[in-house]
Amino acid sequence: MNDIKKLLFQVKNGEISVDDAYLSLKEKPYEDLGYAKVDLHRKLRQGSSEVIYGAGKTPEQIIGIAESMRKNNQNTILITRLPEYSAEIIGKKFSLDYHKDAEAGIIGKIPEPDGLGKIVVATGGTSDLPVAEEAAVTAEFMGNSVTRLYDVGVAGLHRLLDNLDDIMSASVIIAIAGMEGALASVIGGLADCPVIAVPTSVGYGASFGGVSALLSMLNSCASGVSVVNIDNGFGAGVIAGRINHMEKKN
Repeated sequence: MNDIKKLLFQVKNGEISVDDAYLSLKEKPYEDLGYAKVDLHRKLRQGSSEVIYGAGKTPEQIIGIAESMRKNNQNTILITRLPEYSAEIIGKKFSLDYHKDAEAGIIGKIPEPDGLGKIVVATGGTSDLPVAEEAAVTAEFMGNSVTRLYDVGVAGLHRLLDNLDDIMSASVIIAIAGMEGALASVIGGLADCPVIAVPTSVGYGASFGGVSALLSMLNSCASGVSVVNIDNGFGAGVIAGRINHMEKKN
């Protein structure tokens, strides 16, 4: 249940007054730090709070944004594309759980999984692991149970088929592959759940930095496969997390 629904139920149950609820909704939607405008109402609008994109930001800027979030009751914060040297500096200010493979840092405690089922993150090869870990950590940050199936690409299809139970029981699958990107089509032909394909920039010259995998995934003959941008593990993790938390709307 998102924050607006909780607030409305509190009004309905007499736990808070209409005026207090109105004041809560009327509070400023963002905080201007000069170098960043921190979105304080994103969780109200989208169900999940703003995430800090670490690439291109100084550690001091990230600390300032995180302080604004914490001050406004966002106790768990995800920082993506976070270089290790920045994480070391930020870790002196906050209790930071740094995931080196994902280049992601989490301030605060990851919530207990409360999704409809599990999300499976599968990769074609070990070289796809950084993108896969970004997707997996993002999905876990959003309160999802994640199963990792790494290095199960089509060059050795038996490796994937040995994990059919996980494939068949997933609520959402994120299929991550470079080279020719065939993994998404294979999984899409096996699974009865949504499949989110992530092309990676892994491959030799004719892969064109992931464009070959991207085009293969876009042209997949398997129904139920959608595609995000090259190396966009974060985007795939967010979409999978939202699908896994879908509520029936009256």
